[in-house]
Amino acid sequence: MSGWIFPLPIGVFPKCLAHWVHRIDPFILRFPFPCFLEGIRWYGLAYVFSFLAAHFFFLLCARRGRLSLSGRDGESLLVTLGLGILIGGRMGYVFLYDFAFWRQEPLWIFQFWSGGMSFHGAVIGAGLALALLARKRHLPLLPLADAVCAIAPLGIFFGRIANFINGELWGKITNLPWAIRFPQSVAPATPIAAIPPRHPSQLYEAVLEGGLLLLILQRKFWKYPARSRGCLTADFLWLYALLRIFAEIFREPDAPLWGPFSRGQVLSLGLGILGIGFRLWAGEAGRGPSPGSRDGSTGDAGGSSPGPVEGNSG
Repeated sequence: MSGWIFPLPIGVFPKCLAHWVHRIDPFILRFPFPCFLEGIRWYGLAYVFSFLAAHFFFLLCARRGRLSLSGRDGESLLVTLGLGILIGGRMGYVFLYDFAFWRQEPLWIFQFWSGGMSFHGAVIGAGLALALLARKRHLPLLPLADAVCAIAPLGIFFGRIANFINGELWGKITNLPWAIRFPQSVAPATPIAAIPPRHPSQLYEAVLEGGLLLLILQRKFWKYPARSRGCLTADFLWLYALLRIFAEIFREPDAPLWGPFSRGQVLSLGLGILGIGFRLWAGEAGRGPSPGSRDGSTGDAGGSSPGPVEGNSG
């Protein structure tokens, strides 16, 4: 069974079935030499789109009373969240996927343009950043986390599309009609005919972890505003974990396996267990006043309306 990637065995690529060859340029714009940056990548644009989407979403939440944020609070949220994601994602990649290389090249960790981000590390970084911000500015943590998690799948969607454009994190070999030949998956100068077609697993993850999860969480966020605070954050964690574990079935492991499971599946399993435990806790401890309030009142209590979120987004 392991020798088959349906519908045909590995290594059998019928000539009558043409597979598209990935030749997308990862750069939107290339800078002339000499320059310490090669150019502007689609991957970087994915972060810009994600931050802008979060910016407008937090604005909407403030206007509808789901978050009580002043202009300065909004700016701090976006900057702190962005730093948490970048630092956590980078540190997570180093310690979870490529620690040996980092020991040889310690300064590589600062070369963000060279790639290398871990979603699980980004979750930890974002969580710590939100907790510190909430404590410093006396903001309600659980409603804040719920709002962030409600829009986070859109960032995941943009990120996975950028992975596809970069031709990285490709899937396992298959003969399905929509399989794609990734030249990056083989040695340079390999003939096109010798490049095995693979699952476009980046697109699978974009649809599942990005699109589907976004629809589910946005519906929960707006349709059930009075529900226990923190429950949506928990739902994000365990639902993402479930979808990621499934999507990893089609993805070529990018790190040594941990037993029969990929590293992403094991890390997601831990994330899912954390989400389920947090869901049980939030269902009991998170019940309380409306999530848009600092002091326990609902909406714009006391006659003060929440100020708009200004600045860039995280």
